[in-house]
Amino acid sequence: MDAHAFKVTRTDAEWRAKLTPEQYQVMRQHGTERPGSCALLHETRQGTFVCAGCDTPLFEATLKFESGTGWPSFNDPLPGSVETSSDTSHGMTRTECHCATCGSHLGHVFPDGPPPTGLRYCINGVALEFEPAE
Repeated sequence: MDAHAFKVTRTDAEWRAKLTPEQYQVMRQHGTERPGSCALLHETRQGTFVCAGCDTPLFEATLKFESGTGWPSFNDPLPGSVETSSDTSHGMTRTECHCATCGSHLGHVFPDGPPPTGLRYCINGVALEFEPAE
């Protein structure tokens, strides 16, 4: 993580205690889960997807779509919930997205999504938890 001060901070030991090993690898070490491996990929109920690291609401289920990539995809995050930065790993430049509250890596955003935004927030499912609408 960078030097940005996030509202929710934890020590490395606290992150390791809170997250599963796969969540830690993705969210704190900028990893990527295996495509198609997360049950949230197929979640279709109404509700909200929240950060697995801090419970911040990130995406409404109404903005989730099937991108065919193997990861949950969304048109747009909730206002102020997701921040972006440049990611130059793997010999390419991409736009990383992370939780604005705790800084955890969520995935990447690409300019190839459907209307109305034309964006595809390609999110690691293990970085999310789902809260169904009541």
